Amino acid sequence: MSNEESRLLKEDLILFFKNELDEEIGVIAAEKILKFFLKSASNKLYNKGINDAKRAIENRHEELQFDLEDLFNQ
Repeated sequence: MSNEESRLLKEDLILFFKNELDEEIGVIAAEKILKFFLKSASNKLYNKGINDAKRAIENRHEELQFDLEDLFNQ
Protein backbone atom coordinates (compact mmCIF):
# COMPACT_ATOMS: atom_id res chain seq x y z
CA MET A 1 0.00 0.00 0.00
CA SER A 2 1.33 3.40 -0.90
CA ASN A 3 1.82 6.18 1.65
CA GLU A 4 -1.06 8.06 0.03
CA GLU A 5 -3.42 5.08 0.31
CA SER A 6 -2.41 4.60 3.94
CA ARG A 7 -2.98 8.28 4.68
CA LEU A 8 -6.45 8.17 3.08
CA LEU A 9 -7.44 5.06 5.02
CA LYS A 10 -6.33 6.65 8.29
CA GLU A 11 -8.42 9.72 7.46
CA ASP A 12 -11.38 7.44 6.75
CA LEU A 13 -10.93 5.73 10.12
CA ILE A 14 -10.76 9.06 11.93
CA LEU A 15 -13.96 10.21 10.21
CA PHE A 16 -15.70 6.89 10.86
CA PHE A 17 -14.98 7.07 14.59
CA LYS A 18 -16.13 10.70 14.69
CA ASN A 19 -19.31 10.28 12.63
CA GLU A 20 -20.45 6.78 13.58
CA LEU A 21 -19.15 6.34 17.12
CA ASP A 22 -19.00 9.98 18.22
CA GLU A 23 -15.38 9.46 19.33
CA GLU A 24 -12.30 11.43 18.47
CA ILE A 25 -9.17 9.47 17.59
CA GLY A 26 -5.87 10.75 16.32
CA VAL A 27 -3.55 9.67 13.56
CA ILE A 28 -1.56 7.34 15.83
CA ALA A 29 -4.68 5.47 16.95
CA ALA A 30 -5.93 5.30 13.37
CA GLU A 31 -2.56 3.87 12.29
CA LYS A 32 -2.68 1.21 15.02
CA ILE A 33 -6.23 0.23 14.02
CA LEU A 34 -5.28 0.10 10.34
CA LYS A 35 -2.21 -2.06 11.06
CA PHE A 36 -4.32 -4.41 13.19
CA PHE A 37 -6.94 -4.90 10.48
CA LEU A 38 -4.36 -5.31 7.75
CA LYS A 39 -2.49 -7.90 9.80
CA SER A 40 -5.57 -9.84 10.86
CA ALA A 41 -7.55 -9.69 7.60
CA SER A 42 -4.96 -9.55 4.83
CA ASN A 43 -4.32 -13.30 4.58
CA LYS A 44 -8.02 -14.10 4.66
CA LEU A 45 -8.81 -11.54 1.98
CA TYR A 46 -5.90 -12.68 -0.19
CA ASN A 47 -6.96 -16.33 0.09
CA LYS A 48 -10.56 -15.44 -0.74
CA GLY A 49 -9.39 -13.58 -3.83
CA ILE A 50 -7.29 -16.56 -4.92
CA ASN A 51 -10.21 -18.95 -4.36
CA ASP A 52 -12.59 -16.68 -6.29
CA ALA A 53 -10.14 -16.49 -9.20
CA LYS A 54 -9.65 -20.26 -9.15
CA ARG A 55 -13.42 -20.83 -9.21
CA ALA A 56 -13.84 -18.39 -12.13
CA ILE A 57 -11.09 -20.13 -14.11
CA GLU A 58 -12.60 -23.55 -13.38
CA ASN A 59 -16.03 -22.35 -14.54
CA ARG A 60 -14.57 -20.91 -17.72
CA HIS A 61 -12.65 -24.15 -18.32
CA GLU A 62 -15.91 -26.12 -18.07
CA GLU A 63 -17.59 -23.78 -20.54
CA LEU A 64 -14.71 -24.20 -22.98
CA GLN A 65 -14.91 -27.99 -22.68
CA PHE A 66 -18.60 -27.89 -23.61
CA ASP A 67 -17.84 -25.59 -26.55
CA LEU A 68 -15.10 -27.92 -27.79
CA GLU A 69 -17.40 -30.94 -27.48
CA ASP A 70 -20.02 -29.13 -29.53
CA LEU A 71 -17.45 -28.35 -32.22
CA PHE A 72 -16.29 -31.98 -32.39
CA ASN A 73 -19.86 -33.25 -32.63
CA GLN A 74 -20.75 -31.09 -35.63
